[in-house]
Amino acid sequence: MRCPYCSNSESRVMDSRVGRDATEIRRRRECLECGRRFTTRERIDGVLPKVVKRDERREEFQRSKLLNATQKACEKRSVSADALERLVDRVERASQELGEKEVTSQWIGECMMRELVELDALAAARFASVFRNFQGAEDYEAFFEAIVDKQEPSERGR
Repeated sequence: MRCPYCSNSESRVMDSRVGRDATEIRRRRECLECGRRFTTRERIDGVLPKVVKRDERREEFQRSKLLNATQKACEKRSVSADALERLVDRVERASQELGEKEVTSQWIGECMMRELVELDALAAARFASVFRNFQGAEDYEAFFEAIVDKQEPSERGR
């Protein structure tokens, strides 16, 4: 593992812990050259399905694309980076659990929106505006009406 400060490839592991949802191992390391400490995360590469885009292109499932999209949607909102990581973890896991060789970008986007609505409705609207190509206020209005209609009556009064 290369040190992010001096690029030396020699380091020692100070501490190892199971990370979030037991899907990764977090290791605290110390560089043997400069003595600085840094954290690495190891995750098992699962078999992820190919993503079928709207124009029928196929590409590899890219976790980083999902994370970037959620970060943009949640910009200047009070949503933690850990909450975003867990959200992307759930979507990634759901796509693996389908057991299919391919999933559509439409399916992934809808899954992301369901998760975002639970996390932050405004962030979900931001995501939906790009994903569903909103053209005006009517699209936003329909989106928020759909969210309100899915809530339990007791949740509406909050």
